[in-house]
Order: sequence, then structure tokens, then C-alpha cells
Amino acid sequence: MTLKHSLVRKIGNAIKEVARNKGSMWWYTPHMAAASHAITERIPLVHILLEVRDARIPLSSTCEIIKHLSPSSRRIIILNKTDLANSIQLKEWLKYFEQKKCLVFGVNSHKKDNIKELLNFLQARVRELPKIGHGDQTITLMLFGIPNVGKSALANSLHQIGRISAAEKGRLKHAIVSPHPGETKNISGLKIASHPSIYVLDTPGVFPSEILDAEVCSNLALTGAIKDCLVGEVELAEYFLSIFNLSNEYKKWAKLSLAGADDCSELERRQKRQYLTDHTQDFIVNKARRMLYEAVTSFNSDLEDEEVMSRLIKAEFAVLRDAFNLPPDSDDHVRKVAAKLLNLYRTGRLGHYTLDLAPSNNLVL
Repeated sequence: MTLKHSLVRKIGNAIKEVARNKGSMWWYTPHMAAASHAITERIPLVHILLEVRDARIPLSSTCEIIKHLSPSSRRIIILNKTDLANSIQLKEWLKYFEQKKCLVFGVNSHKKDNIKELLNFLQARVRELPKIGHGDQTITLMLFGIPNVGKSALANSLHQIGRISAAEKGRLKHAIVSPHPGETKNISGLKIASHPSIYVLDTPGVFPSEILDAEVCSNLALTGAIKDCLVGEVELAEYFLSIFNLSNEYKKWAKLSLAGADDCSELERRQKRQYLTDHTQDFIVNKARRMLYEAVTSFNSDLEDEEVMSRLIKAEFAVLRDAFNLPPDSDDHVRKVAAKLLNLYRTGRLGHYTLDLAPSNNLVL
């Protein structure tokens, strides 16, 4: 068994144990149950359903609420966070969904041109709807999905671009956006187009009452759909490194190794507004990339071997402590390294990864 599989089982068991505890404040809470009920009630009332999934985990981020519904013009799968996914795998997934006769659209909710394309796509789907009644009909779309797939960010971007395109005046509304799962508490509506008037409903993220697949649990945890405290940041960082070390992403950083270390003085750093405590600054990110590249390429052993991979990950934690400028004697430095590493992964600073590989067999969507 590889280290990755061992970590998947460990993380999956931890999450399934929490899910089995029906009184847990971290899983299928009364609030989430109420949100699931409210969303289900609205399904027959809205014109188009927009299921938002994470492009890194198109299968693991499936929302169970409409799993019983067959593909139709009323259901559109939105693969969000395309900027964080592997571009080749993204194309394969889009092709797969299209072959399954599913309407699908890949989007980066922070890219204006991409949002304009999505808005045009949605307006085209609205024009295909059967005409009901007379006059200027109001059309309602509903965004839904699991926590932290970017529903609120997508709703805000559509609202902003839609209002600008329609040249409408007035104060913009905003759905609450957070990097942490479970921040959206209520269903809210935002106008995204006029003539006809189109509103999008932003809804709280919902999970099923139980998840049985350990790999799905691990993928949800690594991408941030599940709170880190359920598993532990160190375990999640180890899981990421077990994926990273077997990928080709680090090979893109060979030039950083050839360039060597950046030996700026403290005064020079201050003049450049570079701060050693901010791990998101480019010079620290590049230092982390260089050290990870050198750590992986210095290992000649079989990384499929669990013991070898464990040694490499331990070495990577040690060099990352230096890259993130944590004192050798600092308390809790392993957890701090893990937290910073996860942040860089989740923001795309350490490469692009698709954890769910595009299937070649028949799967339920």
C-alpha cells in the first residue's frame, strides 16, 4: 500500500466517524438539514438549476440533492475554480459531461471575461425555455452545491457583470464570500440580467447526511470543502505532498533551482516591501518551490514505496520550515508549515491539480 492510500484511509475514516455522529456541530447540522429541505422545495419552482462543482474534484463535489434527476436543459453543471485545475484533465471532464448529454460550463469566477461568457451562455439557455404567460417574465436560476465550491463568489460576479452590461444604476448587493466552508447561511437572490429579468439564487452549501467513500472524503478535505479541524492540517499537507511528489508540477520549477537562493539583505527587503513573515509573497513562494523541487529531485528511490515517500515528506517539511522563515525552535512549527502549505496549494501557487481523474467508464453524475 502506498502512503497516499494510507492517508486516504486515515482521512476518510476520520471524516466518516464525524459524519456518523449525528449530534456533531461539524457535519450534517440542523442548519444544513433545513437548507437541504429549502433547496429541494425550490427545485420545481425555479427555471434553471445550476449545480456548482469544484473543477479539481468534478465527481467528489457532486451534490446529492439532484442526483436522481436526469440530464436536461433545466440542469447545468458549472465547473468552478478552473484556474486551479489541471487544464488537460479539465478538457477531458468537459468532454465527458458533454458525451453524457449534460450541459456543462467551466468558469473562473474571478475572471471578468469568463463571467461574461457564462452570462451569455445562461441567457442563451433562458431564451430556449418554453414561453410561459405574457409580458416581461422574471426568470429564476438557482445555484447550489456542496460547501466552498464558490457559489457566492460566482453569484456576486454574475450580479456585478450583469448589472454593468444592463447599464443599471443602484447599489450592488453582495453574497457573503469566505475561504472557509459553511459561511452562507441563507438563500438570497441577485439580479444578473434585464429583458427578461433574470435572478440567481445563492444557497448554502449542503452535504449528504453520510459519505461512505474514503477518497471522496479526502478530496473534499484537501480542497477545503470540509473544515481542516475535522482531519488536521498536518495530515492534509502530507496528503497533498503525496500527490505533489508523484506529479510533474515540480518539474516546471527547474529554473528556480538553477537561479539559486535570493540573498537580499534585510534593508533591501524592506525597500522592496518584502516581509519574511508573509508566505504569500512571490519571493517566499519561489523559495518554497525551489526547495520542494530540490527535495524531490534529490530522491532517487521508488516513491511508490510508503517508507520512502514518508522520508521525503519529512524532508520537505524541514526545508519548508526554512522557506517559510519559521525559527527552528518555534512551537508548533510542523502545523504552521502545514497551514501555509495548504494555503499555497488551495490558491494555486503550487501548481494545478485535478484529484478526480476523468473516467472512461459509466458513472452516475
